Amino acid sequence: MAWRRSKEAASPARRPARHGRHGREGRSPIVRPPLPPLETRVERFDLAVGTAAEFLRSAWPELRDVSFEVGDMPPAADDDGIPRWRVLTAEKRIILYRLPIERLSHLHRDDDLHRRIMIEGSVFRAAAEYLDRDPWDLGPERFRYF
Repeated sequence: MAWRRSKEAASPARRPARHGRHGREGRSPIVRPPLPPLETRVERFDLAVGTAAEFLRSAWPELRDVSFEVGDMPPAADDDGIPRWRVLTAEKRIILYRLPIERLSHLHRDDDLHRRIMIEGSVFRAAAEYLDRDPWDLGPERFRYF
């Protein structure tokens, strides 16, 4: 006697796409995929540079027309190493390089406050170089309590 397969047995029944291997409906994940950060390191760096630059512009009339810009990396290293900023007095520009400031500065405590203080300190030092002054002279009221 020859064994014959029926058409139903030859091809298994296809389940709808929403069912899993065991015939159950697909379940939703308990935890959603991680959300993108509300603010990135680049945005925090830009915010710290912008607030420090606005403070300096309001305190020093010589800096009102100066453009504070953020670059990722300097074009090349010089004799002193990798520059953190570049002052172009003739063009009235100060360019702060984000990666050397963030990665090559050594913090004694690695948290948001100390990173912001380090970035603002770089802005103050670059502006002091532009004005040919000491950085501590730029914000005397800011450091009065220390």
